[in-house]
Amino acid sequence: MLARKSIIPEEFGVPGLASRIHRKPVFRDRVNKARFIAKSGSCNLAHKNIREQGRFLQDVFTTLVDLKWRFTLVIFTMTFLCSWLLFAMVWWLVAFAHGDLDSKASVEQCVTNVKSFTSAFLFSIEVQVTIGFGGRMITEHCPDAIAVLILQNIAGLIINAIMLGCIFMKTAQSHRRAETLIFSRHAVIAVRNNRLCFMIRIGDLRKSMIIGAAVRLQVVRKTTTPEGEIIPIHQIDVQTEGDVACNSVFLLAPLIICHVIDKNSPLYDLSAMELQCSDLEVIVILEGVVETTGITTQARTSYVTEEIQWGHRFVPIVTEEEGVYSVDYSKFGNTVKVATPRCSARELDDKPSILIQTLQKSELSHQNSLRKRNSMRRNNSIRKGGASAAGGGAMRRNNSALAVPKVQFEGMQSVAVT
Repeated sequence: MLARKSIIPEEFGVPGLASRIHRKPVFRDRVNKARFIAKSGSCNLAHKNIREQGRFLQDVFTTLVDLKWRFTLVIFTMTFLCSWLLFAMVWWLVAFAHGDLDSKASVEQCVTNVKSFTSAFLFSIEVQVTIGFGGRMITEHCPDAIAVLILQNIAGLIINAIMLGCIFMKTAQSHRRAETLIFSRHAVIAVRNNRLCFMIRIGDLRKSMIIGAAVRLQVVRKTTTPEGEIIPIHQIDVQTEGDVACNSVFLLAPLIICHVIDKNSPLYDLSAMELQCSDLEVIVILEGVVETTGITTQARTSYVTEEIQWGHRFVPIVTEEEGVYSVDYSKFGNTVKVATPRCSARELDDKPSILIQTLQKSELSHQNSLRKRNSMRRNNSIRKGGASAAGGGAMRRNNSALAVPKVQFEGMQSVAVT
């Protein structure tokens, strides 16, 4: 029996054929890489080993607003309950010191119908929330009770102002309005006006506008200075197309924010292949004033290299229908492939012929596809015409075949008669 290697040569074996196949570079997923800004806009940052915790108590109102709802509601309830209990104890001490708890005493009472701590607690609630059932009230015979009443009213007003203001601010926080400000799922890089551009799409789902909306872009990546200093989060401002001073936009309909990749851009030296290998994150910040409330809001998102599509362009979503501009949000994040050089913007500036060649190849491929489509249509029409002609000939042959027996029958009948 022949050996296996003598039957199948090594160059035609599976390992030999696999070695000849041109493999595309495979990029491993960066499992350990964390985003600086999540897609929802929250900051992916953990604060540890904070020794000066007392600084948070110096700004109690902001601390209460930043707490989660369950903690805020617990603090809200406990604040009122503790104040009622505290002043109930004070009223009970006033009644005890004045002798109102002794039912046999004949002196005038400071507070009528306060005979126990329970009745003092009910009177404390009535005073602070101004219910006034009428069963318990203070008299003019006790100046201490009048002073406690004034003190409790002032304390109750302060507690109401702080806690109700905290609840109002939590329900009217600026990031609530940002929930209706949306960003495209992916960012794209394509040629616009003969320049390589980085583009995203933003939109507002509400009819109420954002006044003075401004868009800022930042590139965050790890860098090393010439002195050897490592900066883990290096934030680089990126200029967008439009007003250089404030980058303000009129966010009436979904807009495409464009950043021209020029010499001042941090993406200037990155090609399509290098972009996939790079470790950077593009942060988008949209700020403005809510038209209905006048509160400043901010919406954020970010794009890592896996979410940047090279050679794509956003599809149009705004159309005019019956004199009204209509926006189709089902196509908000849809993109199409376009002819785009795979080189960096620096190489494109050094060799402008690359862009011309890319556009020419795209035009030739488009013309070839049109020719193929037209030829396929002609072939289909010819086939349909030939099939119809063949069908007509077959029908004529069938009719002639049916007519021959009838003639023969008539001839035979005539012969028989003669």
